Amino acid sequence: MAMLSIRHRTTYSFREEVSLSPHRLMLRPREGRELRLLSHEVSTFPRVALSWSNDVFGNAIASATFQTRARTLVVDSTAIVDLTASAWPVFDIAAYAIHYPFAYADGDWTDLGALGVQQYEDIDSRLATWARGFVAGSPTDTLSLLKDISLGIASSISYQSREEEGTQTPLRTLERGWGSCRDFAVLFVETVRSLGFGARIVSGYLFNPDASLSGSTDEGSTHAWAEVFVPGAGWITFDPTNRSMGAANLIPVAVARDIANAVPVSGSFTGATDAFIAMDVTVQVNAIDGRFF
Repeated sequence: MAMLSIRHRTTYSFREEVSLSPHRLMLRPREGRELRLLSHEVSTFPRVALSWSNDVFGNAIASATFQTRARTLVVDSTAIVDLTASAWPVFDIAAYAIHYPFAYADGDWTDLGALGVQQYEDIDSRLATWARGFVAGSPTDTLSLLKDISLGIASSISYQSREEEGTQTPLRTLERGWGSCRDFAVLFVETVRSLGFGARIVSGYLFNPDASLSGSTDEGSTHAWAEVFVPGAGWITFDPTNRSMGAANLIPVAVARDIANAVPVSGSFTGATDAFIAMDVTVQVNAIDGRFF
């Protein structure tokens, strides 16, 4: 368990003053059974009054509307959380779902909706064929199957950080043999969806106190992973980038069907075509008073 402080600063620089459109901010850590949010504050330069709402998944959304032109935009988010997720979780899976294949209850399948439908085209069933290669038999242990897929991605795909925006398609990641954490997460979600599971993308932060985890070069970074709905256990966390199961070291901010809907800071500006210079993102996730046990 850990009491953690999180600071996430995004800075946009321009050659001249530009008009900033309304920006959408997804920065508030998502409270749940394994995470308690103790405080959170967002500040911006230029200063604005933020309006808050929740999207269809219950994620907290802040809308920033700017009244002045600016050469620099800074969005600074600070939070303190109490993370209690176990490093060795035990899942009480419903008896009928212990072995795959199984059928979701009608109500669950209706509620999962688009979370059970593949997002990317798989015309030649290449991804589906790859996914079926993890199914050891019929029936096979459900949790072992999901763990094997996560481990299989980490074993066959090399992790590489990418600064540019966007995400590779699952087939592109398989073809290249490398990807970022968001590419790993999308590949995992699409793979399990092809097998009939309901799954969603999670974005947030990675706490990396001893620099042993992929996806961060210091004590913290933004990160992406996945959750699969398994009856009885509920949403089970998988981080294929780090071959892990469970939410230890992970601070969720948003869940989504499509990773494009979980961008921390999004918006546009009006100005000269060459006005944009650079975007810089810094993230610090630190244990408070060494509380990590």
